[in-house]
Amino acid sequence: MRGRENAVMLPDESVMSKILLIRGKRVMIDKDLAELYGIPTKRLNEQVKRNLQRFPEDFMFQLTAGEKAEVVAICDHLKRLRFSAALPYVFTEHGAVMLACILNSDRAIAVNIQIVRIFTRMREMVLTHKDILLKLDQVEKRLAGHDEQIALVFEYLKQLLAPPQEPRQKIGFLQ
Repeated sequence: MRGRENAVMLPDESVMSKILLIRGKRVMIDKDLAELYGIPTKRLNEQVKRNLQRFPEDFMFQLTAGEKAEVVAICDHLKRLRFSAALPYVFTEHGAVMLACILNSDRAIAVNIQIVRIFTRMREMVLTHKDILLKLDQVEKRLAGHDEQIALVFEYLKQLLAPPQEPRQKIGFLQ
């Protein structure tokens, strides 16, 4: 098992950069997974289609045209997808695990172990920093309406700092 795991060692940053947040889920695009597994995207998708029962909606879903356009705009390494008529599939952590089962190569298993470890580390980081995120959210909510109030305070300060107008000369009869 150790030999398999060390067969392919990709930089964690390389794998992490391919994890996207779509529909509130952390996913990887079929093209990126195929590249990591060392197979053409077409072959990966063929294997998925032969084993569709292994990929429920929470393991894999197909992007809409709008989502595809957004992903292409955000990710430089996916620019070539813009010219593809096909809508890509994306896989959650569980979908990536299932891919390793159906691909069943040493590289797929080694890469999959690394992907699962990275997803796990990301989840741990979010849980560790959850209290900080909650505090930030509370501060943001508390300060939400302060912009208008601060603008009003500055307006009053400007009025107070403006030089007073010289008194006008009275017109009319003096008594």
